[in-house]
Amino acid sequence: MKKKITTLTEAVKAYQGSIEAFKNRFTGRKGALAGLFKSLKSVSAEEKQKVGKELNALKKLISNKLEELTKVEGASALSTRSVVDPTLPPRSGTLGSLHPLRVMERKIVEIFKKIGFVVAEGNEIEHDFYNFSALNFPKDHPARDMQDTFFLDEKKEWLLRTHTSPVQIRMMSKGQPPFRMVAPGRVYRNEAISARTHCMFHQVEAFYVDKEVTIADLKGVLLHFIQSLFGSEQTMRLRPSFFPFTEPSVEVDMSCVFCAQKGCNICKKSGWVEILGAGMIDPNVFKACEIDPTRYRGFALGMGIERISMLYYQIEDVRLFTENDVRFLRQFATFH
Repeated sequence: MKKKITTLTEAVKAYQGSIEAFKNRFTGRKGALAGLFKSLKSVSAEEKQKVGKELNALKKLISNKLEELTKVEGASALSTRSVVDPTLPPRSGTLGSLHPLRVMERKIVEIFKKIGFVVAEGNEIEHDFYNFSALNFPKDHPARDMQDTFFLDEKKEWLLRTHTSPVQIRMMSKGQPPFRMVAPGRVYRNEAISARTHCMFHQVEAFYVDKEVTIADLKGVLLHFIQSLFGSEQTMRLRPSFFPFTEPSVEVDMSCVFCAQKGCNICKKSGWVEILGAGMIDPNVFKACEIDPTRYRGFALGMGIERISMLYYQIEDVRLFTENDVRFLRQFATFH
């Protein structure tokens, strides 16, 4: 046993190879040192203490040798590294670009800012009053159900906002008309992710409140928005609908950008695609914000930025916006 220890000690001292080979030979479960420690059990009790000390000394020697080899190999790698020439021109880097949804949000907001709307922002975590109650949602409305809403407490008082309409309520609760605001932001709904739906998406809310606001003003703003974004040749139509916070309510369609109203799978052969929802603000919403509905009237409209982007860029799968595929995102660098 002592002869093996002496032989291994001399081999460690004389070693001049690579770190990897050293480890394979001397350390690890199958290394020479491990083999000697396993053989220690066969040594007599009288010799075990003395042999154990020699093995520990050998173990320390191997550790020091490994540290020495590491320093030598590091210095060698440093000496062979190419020297940087400061007189050479820098390498060209790849510039990033805005996400297509951010590009579209800025386009939409800019259109409304040009006709007098100011930008407002709100909280993504909202109270039930601002997200539902003040917007004239009944207590038994399906939108309050857990299937549609991410509630954050057992009492269902706090939630991830399901739309950007709470910004409208907060703004009107702070003061008196006139209001002319546009509010972009992220919203959440407890929905299955598919090519057409997502549990997290983005909306833009716009509302205008004053003494003599009519549905004709709403139609004018809608047409201005559609033609500013998609081109002056675009047309629109309004269809009766229902939203708790507007009366009357309308769904807004625009001429299909995919087929120019010739009929395709996207527009279901109708020549029209739904783009947003809108309507005149319900008097109950004004009352909840302590605004006299006999003196003031207003309209509100809301749209999904993903939906507008899909129409604008002619994309058929909403999931592409959140998968972060660089090949997809690079296509929009020229749209700024």
